[in-house]
Amino acid sequence: MRKSSLRRTGAALAAVTSLALAVTACGGTTKNDVKSGGGSAAATGKADPNAALKKGLRVGFLPKAVNNPYFTSADKGGEKALTELGSTYKEVGPSSATDTSGQVSYVNTLTQQQVNAMAVSAQDPGALCTALKQAMSNKIKVVTYDSDTNPECRNAFVSQASGEDLGRTEVQLLAEQIGYKGEIAILSAAQTATNQNAWIEFMKEELKDPKYKDIKLVKVAYGNDDAQQSFQQTQGLLQEHPNLQGIISPTTVGIKAAAQYLSGSKYKGKVKLTGLGTPNDMRKYVKNGTVDAFELWDPAKLGELAARTAVALSSGQITGAEGETFKAGDMGSFTIGKGGVINLGRPTVFNAKNIDQFNF
Repeated sequence: MRKSSLRRTGAALAAVTSLALAVTACGGTTKNDVKSGGGSAAATGKADPNAALKKGLRVGFLPKAVNNPYFTSADKGGEKALTELGSTYKEVGPSSATDTSGQVSYVNTLTQQQVNAMAVSAQDPGALCTALKQAMSNKIKVVTYDSDTNPECRNAFVSQASGEDLGRTEVQLLAEQIGYKGEIAILSAAQTATNQNAWIEFMKEELKDPKYKDIKLVKVAYGNDDAQQSFQQTQGLLQEHPNLQGIISPTTVGIKAAAQYLSGSKYKGKVKLTGLGTPNDMRKYVKNGTVDAFELWDPAKLGELAARTAVALSSGQITGAEGETFKAGDMGSFTIGKGGVINLGRPTVFNAKNIDQFNF
């Protein structure tokens, strides 16, 4: 397990490092960035970092949708952690990731059942707020994970990774694959996508490091998170830049489409491709030599951190205030950032050696 890491850059970039992301059943990256400038729910009492972790807690997990491989993996991570900590886990939720009223009903049910804490991946940042505030008024700790609510409607949000980590590590991955030399391009989603643009800014910041002096970013293309458009944009990049050495696609739709094009072309294995993808989408392209390595967060670790955060809140070790720290077992120590956000840390790199260990 990796410890969380904090880096500091200019204020303009730091403002966008805590974007809330979510992976849907089809592997697309949605842009659920939290626009509220407020902090987390008002903390009551004072944190005691030395407080003993309580046992026998009842924690409910409420994903966007049950029976989704991504959330199944995340919630099993939460279940494993809660079992280890001597507490009880249960998962409830709608079968559709767009059934917001169903999510509200499940929040109300967990409140009526008087659970000690709930971990929620919100379908909508505002729709659950009334129900979640009611839960908190009943002394139930609320943690959001994967997809946030408005900050005042929960105690803490466990985010997949910081924008800085996602942007910088994708450059690092590609640079290693092309020997720190050559032309590269970026295949993004929509030109207006807030999270994509934030990551790209961090990519450009990373490329300013002297060690990348022989790498040239020649173009940022946009596939609009559409498989066919992304496929065509990949083809266009290679026609326009015949000396292209590598492509970064920070979108699960884009990287899959780019891999599909490269795998059937003369560029297979020659033009390197990395970015954000899911193991199930990318497995065959890793195994057939089209892709060496790509990254994303590990949903099981995300679920585990959500569970450990819920227990730490319920035990009084933290209240959700900025600057508080707590230890999350073998995952290491974490610090609560602005707005009650806890970043999981550096994304997980998937390659031929480990990709079969994941199913999402």
